[in-house]
Amino acid sequence: MDETIRNILAEHGRFPVDVASISDDSDLFQAGMTSHASVNVMLALEDEFDVEFPESMLRKGTFESVAAIRSALSELIGS
Repeated sequence: MDETIRNILAEHGRFPVDVASISDDSDLFQAGMTSHASVNVMLALEDEFDVEFPESMLRKGTFESVAAIRSALSELIGS
């Protein structure tokens, strides 16, 4: 799952740095992801994992790190 998340971040996150250099707990917004890019990341994650983020998860914290994204996806896939 982490590799897929990182591939999506690399493709849609518009980072000024290599996504591989960002740790799982690093703040993706501090690393350069914009709110617009986070929407593109969310849509790509929904397509890739065949899930839909509920309104309760549509907040900055859900997408602020690889670990946070993994946790949200695990919750959605598990339910």
